Amino acid sequence: MRILILGAGGTGGYFGGRLAQAGLDVTFLVRPARAGQLDADGLVIRSPLGDAQLAVRHLTAEQLPAAAPFDVILLSCKAYDLESSIEAIAPAMGEHTTLLPILNGLRHYEVLDQRFGAARVLGGLCFISVTKPASGEVLHLGKPASVTFGERSGEPHSERCATIAAAFAQAKVGHKHSLTIEQDIWIKYSFLTALAAATCLMRASVGVIVATANGRDFMERLYGECIAVAAASGSPIPSTAQELAIRNLTQEGSPVTASMLRDLESGQPIEGEHIVGDMLKRAQAASIDAPLLTIAWCHLQAYTAQRKG
Repeated sequence: MRILILGAGGTGGYFGGRLAQAGLDVTFLVRPARAGQLDADGLVIRSPLGDAQLAVRHLTAEQLPAAAPFDVILLSCKAYDLESSIEAIAPAMGEHTTLLPILNGLRHYEVLDQRFGAARVLGGLCFISVTKPASGEVLHLGKPASVTFGERSGEPHSERCATIAAAFAQAKVGHKHSLTIEQDIWIKYSFLTALAAATCLMRASVGVIVATANGRDFMERLYGECIAVAAASGSPIPSTAQELAIRNLTQEGSPVTASMLRDLESGQPIEGEHIVGDMLKRAQAASIDAPLLTIAWCHLQAYTAQRKG
């Protein structure tokens, strides 16, 4: 199985690096500057699960057509880079290529389906906290690091999913071949939207928010808006998942923030439209009153407008 990883940043660099470390046939599609870093230093991973420095196969856009097609393409870009990422991977897509996106949210599926066909696009998500500073190292910030994927049709006997699962198992990467991937995506999406909306709006961690006079109620109501949208969309969040989300969103002293807040505080582009904005759009389409999502989305739009000047 030939695997193409779009980029060698935080998420793609970590998961692709672990696959390459295990001896799988992995190639990274990177920009020239990143290619220079990889030529000089290799792919460097710093992680509580084990450090690595790997000589990895990599290509630039000009070199990609000669190496195509690939069997699987792992897409882990930020949502605001989706359009350029689609153009980048298009030459690598063959008749039988499978695309595994592990972006946050749902909005990207419609775009990918229109461009490549729904049958070629798996459902996917990941859990990892990772960053890549200018030095080029992939810095894994905590032990969780897993990928969940599956057929969006719910097909239980998926040969391609079984092959992908075997690859992650060989690499000792946490993974789940899900038969209910749409619900799994909604479970993460509803939690992440509440976390991002709250921590960005308040510019504070979960623990700081819930320590305020009305913080716990605020977090519960915000998450309530998100799970109402999930239910209206045909993917109700199971009670056990709701309980876990509420526990994490209201944990006293928790230092947790959304990665969107870290991007916002450093003046970077954010995935506000893809996450919070899209959740609000779905709420409005279902005639669900979502005042807290409305305020959070207004706030994120103001940030983006000011950033663009």
